[in-house]
Amino acid sequence: MATSDGNVSGKEEGNLSQEERVEKDLHVAAEEGVAATDSRGVSVAEFDREAERKLRNKIDWMIVPTVSVLYLFCFIDRSNIGNARLAGLEEDLGMKGNDYNMLLSIFYISYCLFEIPSNLACKWLGPGWVIPILCLGFGISSLGMAFVRDLPAACGVRFLLGVFEAGMMPGMSYYLSRWYRRSELVFRISLFVVMAPLAGAFGGLIASGLLSLSNIGSVTAWRMIFLVEGIITIGLSLISFVTLTDRPETARWLTAEEKTLAIARVKSERLAQTAVIDKTDRKKLWLGFWNPVVLSTSFIFLLNNITVQGLAFFAPTIVATIYPQYTTVQKQLYTVPPYVVGALFEVGIPLLSWRMDKRQVFLILTAPLTMMGYIMFLASTDPKVRYAATFFTAISCFAVGALSNAQVAAQVVSDTARSVSLGTNMMFGALGGLIATWSYLSWDGPDYPIGNGLNLAASSMLFVITTVTLFWMKADNKKREKLDVSKELEGLSQAQIESLEWKHPGWRWKP
Repeated sequence: MATSDGNVSGKEEGNLSQEERVEKDLHVAAEEGVAATDSRGVSVAEFDREAERKLRNKIDWMIVPTVSVLYLFCFIDRSNIGNARLAGLEEDLGMKGNDYNMLLSIFYISYCLFEIPSNLACKWLGPGWVIPILCLGFGISSLGMAFVRDLPAACGVRFLLGVFEAGMMPGMSYYLSRWYRRSELVFRISLFVVMAPLAGAFGGLIASGLLSLSNIGSVTAWRMIFLVEGIITIGLSLISFVTLTDRPETARWLTAEEKTLAIARVKSERLAQTAVIDKTDRKKLWLGFWNPVVLSTSFIFLLNNITVQGLAFFAPTIVATIYPQYTTVQKQLYTVPPYVVGALFEVGIPLLSWRMDKRQVFLILTAPLTMMGYIMFLASTDPKVRYAATFFTAISCFAVGALSNAQVAAQVVSDTARSVSLGTNMMFGALGGLIATWSYLSWDGPDYPIGNGLNLAASSMLFVITTVTLFWMKADNKKREKLDVSKELEGLSQAQIESLEWKHPGWRWKP
């Protein structure tokens, strides 16, 4: 039994050792129907740090590699169209003017529409099933791109690709939130999001290698890129049906004690919740979306995605304008180094965020270097300066994906609200990607002042909004400190208290 605060009641057992007390508290905290925090969100259980470290390492090795590899090919299958463009896609499909931009936009229309529905499906069916199904779907879609003969067919395939890829990033972030604490989540998200810049590097290497071949069967030129990468993705999706464990309770590779610890430690951060994976609640769904910090962070991700997706789709084109005399393969290879540098910072920044349990300040710090990169693009036409600018933009912009997803996950309480908050963040991000598809227009080349100016404006606005949000969070937390939690909760049932989400008087924003 537990009190309304979640504290265990009953006869004191003074003869229990400290170790026995910790073990007993863990089982109580993990028990279904019992809250694992008091009314101010303080855990009712103590945790053995060494046991947690061992469990976390075990989860890292069993969970993270699978989602990372899947996301690598998710991003490759999305962005390989930039490599295909250099290899003659537009000429073969009879594309003219801004047809390429339209083809990119089709993807983001479906991508945006299916973000939240896909993550709700993850909540209802379980990520262990939904993520492999999505992976299989976009693998088949990528494969289909190798056989399109005109622009309408290519648009149809890209629309389907957006349907299946929509749920990957929010679904994986939601999946990891079932296993990790708030502070730990950002670094684990970064370990799969880092595959975005690596996909740019790896995709460029694959493309340059495939384009050195004359054909694969009857498939030639740029079509080989989609053929090979689609087949690899399909194979990986089939494997993931077996390797992707849905949640701690179903993990055959965890002992009973490890399962108890895995559940208890996640539940201990969820204010007033009596289950880690709760039943779907309409009020929680709404408050997962209608949350001031979630909406602010989602808009930040929209601004950031203008840059990230712009780099993914147009980096080969930008490099081609910087070094027009180089061969197609050389241009592909020149897109690799900025992505490699970006990947290092993509992991390094979230690692610091994890250790400090801070996200908002790091979101603020990502903006200046991105701003510097686009100032260099606008201020100079020197090839070396402009190529250096691609490094500055890549250094920090990719880290926002992990930071923003971890932030919206940290600013809600329940599993239900988290599925919506992550879907919302990615929906806004998709809108940023849609804007990015029209940021570099054919008639704006070769210097692209409009595209670069748009990215400078977006990164500058990101800097302002992240800073204002941080000050608001701190000010609102001070107001909440003055509330009498017991009085505010008086007369409410346990179900009503659980549904309060961020409106709970004991809640504090997590900057």
